[in-house]
Amino acid sequence: MRRSPYLQMHLCVLLWGFTPILGKLISVSAIPLVFWRMLIVCACLALWRPVWRQLAQLPLRAILACSGIGLLVTLHWLCFYAAIKLANASVAATCMALGPVFLALLEPRLSGRRFNGKELLLAFLAVPGVALVVGGIPGEMQEGFWLGVLSALIAAVFSIGNKRLATDLPALAMTAIEMATGVCALTLLLPFWGNLGANLAWPNPADSAFLLVLAIVCTLLPFALSLVALRQISVFSAMLLVNLEPVYAVFLAAILFDEQRQLDAIFYLGVLTILAAVLLHAWWRREKPPAAIHQ
Repeated sequence: MRRSPYLQMHLCVLLWGFTPILGKLISVSAIPLVFWRMLIVCACLALWRPVWRQLAQLPLRAILACSGIGLLVTLHWLCFYAAIKLANASVAATCMALGPVFLALLEPRLSGRRFNGKELLLAFLAVPGVALVVGGIPGEMQEGFWLGVLSALIAAVFSIGNKRLATDLPALAMTAIEMATGVCALTLLLPFWGNLGANLAWPNPADSAFLLVLAIVCTLLPFALSLVALRQISVFSAMLLVNLEPVYAVFLAAILFDEQRQLDAIFYLGVLTILAAVLLHAWWRREKPPAAIHQ
C-alpha cells in the first residue's frame, strides 16, 4: 500500500463511496452537515502535536494557498450534500464522474501544458453515461443533479490546486488548513443560515455517530492519503479513479435504501458506461506504467 499510489487512491475512493450513504443517513441539512464534518476533522488534527509543528514551518504564502483551496472544498461539499438531499445518494455520486471531463478541459489551461488527446477522449467517454443518468432520473431530482454537476466542477478545480501543493507540503498540515478554513467560513456565514433553511442545533445521537464516522473514517483518512498519492500520480488519473465512487455508492444505496426503485434502468446503463471509461483508462495505463509527476 505504501509503495503503490494507485492502491492508496483506490482505498480513498472506497471510503469516499460511503460518504453519500452517510449523507443520506444524517438527517441534518447540507450546511450544518458540512460544518460539523469539518469541525470534527479539525478537532482530531488539533490533538496531534506533529500537525502543529508542520503548520509552524509553513510560509504565509502556502497557508493562504491552502486556505483558498479550503474554500473550494467547502463549496464542493455544500453542493454535493445538497444534491443528495434534493435527489438521492446514487444521483449525487454519479455526477462526480463529470470530474475528469472538467479536468481535461481546465488543467491544461491552468497548468500551462498542452491538451492530451487520450485524456480528452477518456473524459468525454463519461458524457454519454451522464446523459443516460439524466434520462433515468425523475424530474423532481433534476435540481439535485445539476448541483451535483457543479460539485464535480469545483472538485476538478481544487484537485488541480491540491496537486500543485501536495508535492512540497505535508499532507496533514494541508488538510488542517483546508478544513479550518471551511469551519471559519461557515461560522462567518452563520447569521445567514436561517435564510437558507439551516440551523446549528446539536445533532441527535444517531447523527452524531454517523458524523464521527463521516469525519474520521471517510474524510480525515482518505483526504490526507489522497494528498500523499497525488505526489506520484497525475491529477487526471486520480480524478478518473474517483469515477469508481458512484459504483460503490450506487451498490450500497441499492442495498441500504432500495434506491433502484426510484431510478430507471437507463440510469444504471449510464453508470456502467462510466465504469467502462475507468476500466479503459486502467488498461491504457497498464501498457505504459506512469512515472512520478512533478508540477
